[in-house]
Amino acid sequence: MMNMRKIFLTLLLLSSIFTIAASRKRSSSHQKSNVDWWCNRTPHPAPCKYYMRQSHYNHYHRFKHRTEFRSVLLNVALDKALFMQKQAHSLPIQNTTIKQKTVFGDCLKLYDNTVFHLNRTIQGLKYHQTRNCTAFDAQTWLSTALTNIETCKKWANAMKISALTDPSSCPSINVSEIISNTLAVNSVFLKYQRDHLTEDYTEDAFPSWFSVTDRRLLQDSGVKANLVVAKDGSGHFRSVQAAIDAAAKRRLKTRFVIHVKRGVYRENIEVDKTNDNIMLVGDGTRNTIIASGRSVQQGYTTYSSATAGIDGLHFIARDITFMNTAGPLKGQAVALRSASDLSVFYRCSIIGYQDTLMAHAQRQFYRACYIYGTVDFIFGNAAVVFQNCVILARKPNNGQANMITAQGRGDPFQNTGISFHNCQIRAAPDLKPLVNQYKTFLGRPWQQYSRVVVMKSYIDSLVSPTGWSPWGNTNFAQSTLFYGEYKNFGPGSSTKNRVRWPGYHVLTSPAQASPFTVNSLLAGGTWLPATGVPFTSGL
Repeated sequence: MMNMRKIFLTLLLLSSIFTIAASRKRSSSHQKSNVDWWCNRTPHPAPCKYYMRQSHYNHYHRFKHRTEFRSVLLNVALDKALFMQKQAHSLPIQNTTIKQKTVFGDCLKLYDNTVFHLNRTIQGLKYHQTRNCTAFDAQTWLSTALTNIETCKKWANAMKISALTDPSSCPSINVSEIISNTLAVNSVFLKYQRDHLTEDYTEDAFPSWFSVTDRRLLQDSGVKANLVVAKDGSGHFRSVQAAIDAAAKRRLKTRFVIHVKRGVYRENIEVDKTNDNIMLVGDGTRNTIIASGRSVQQGYTTYSSATAGIDGLHFIARDITFMNTAGPLKGQAVALRSASDLSVFYRCSIIGYQDTLMAHAQRQFYRACYIYGTVDFIFGNAAVVFQNCVILARKPNNGQANMITAQGRGDPFQNTGISFHNCQIRAAPDLKPLVNQYKTFLGRPWQQYSRVVVMKSYIDSLVSPTGWSPWGNTNFAQSTLFYGEYKNFGPGSSTKNRVRWPGYHVLTSPAQASPFTVNSLLAGGTWLPATGVPFTSGL
């Protein structure tokens, strides 16, 4: 009898084990099916499935909502970015050329910035109920994180630094794919936000991300400065960078005004990603000039050649010139590189030749600025609007053509692009008498999903009748780019003989053009109106 009871208990125990195992197997199967379902709806399913099935990320048995899936994707992206950052910092740089060391330095900074923006997105969405972060904010910061990685990879490939480009030794490719997946998932939230939220369209006001105080600062000619920079020693500092460094040490990152008195400041300046709310006020573009002559031919990368490199949030510049003096023979030489989110450049001049303005990433607004250059002289992957600006093509090298833009959108879900609104596109004084000897184009596609729109602007006769140039002798990106023109005027504005690419569009209605206004491209209704810098939010 006792033996029968033991046998019964043993069978019962085995039955329970098999039941639990079967249940776990079904649960695992259901979970795998659930993960596959979500991952198959992303641009890169393979790395999504691989990482999602790792126990570290499996804190959801089944994803019930897109917010859960987005949250896990973001955490995967951050973990992989942290590993990528750690690997890059540990790479040996002995036996490398000066330019390769420069690329390493760029990549370390760009990877650090990628981690910064992924953290910013995760924290912002975590507290979304307090409106710390909208879907548009998240899309902007994710776009920036991806752009940072791609900028590093471009130069690492060019310099043949395999440790930064080989998938077996560097995980940057997987990070890019995970961020791309997150962009795709977040785009659904972005679409919902656009469809269900309306913004007031106020003419001739600044987007609402500018405070009332900032508005007064931009309009007030007698603005009170926190620090003064003067070459003659009459201020707090003789160099602009010294004042920026002093501002970085303040505990509260509220608006900090630096008055840069008249003079030519021959230096390179950097505003770090944590040095927010810096405002540089000059004494006019002819009087206050920050100038340097770094170039790619001297061993710098395009990124590191910048006279001014701006990363801190809410940067403002007014009445000042940023200049690269390298000249037309030195190749890429950036005057201003900006990745400052929600930034404004008002009544500034940005002067160079090739690659003058690197609008690298995030949301940027330029009003009443003068921008000079030759080849690809407005480039990058920011969401940027130029309003009431004068775009001046200069005399290029013999055999060269002027390319006003080279927009770098590499992912279809990035909310980036270049928009010219109420601008003037003209020949600079050195090109004007030779305008028939050199071709000038509105732009060419630097990346697969390049996006540029020119609207309600004056286009002079220097612009080629075809308007836009292919990338070299190829048809690269001609069906995936988006180039548009809307209600332009002037002798070079006719669209009759423009390119016939699938991605080129003559926009004929306000509905087609409105996505490229301050309100839509920059979500300007949430940050510009309080600044006082004049702007038009709609068409």
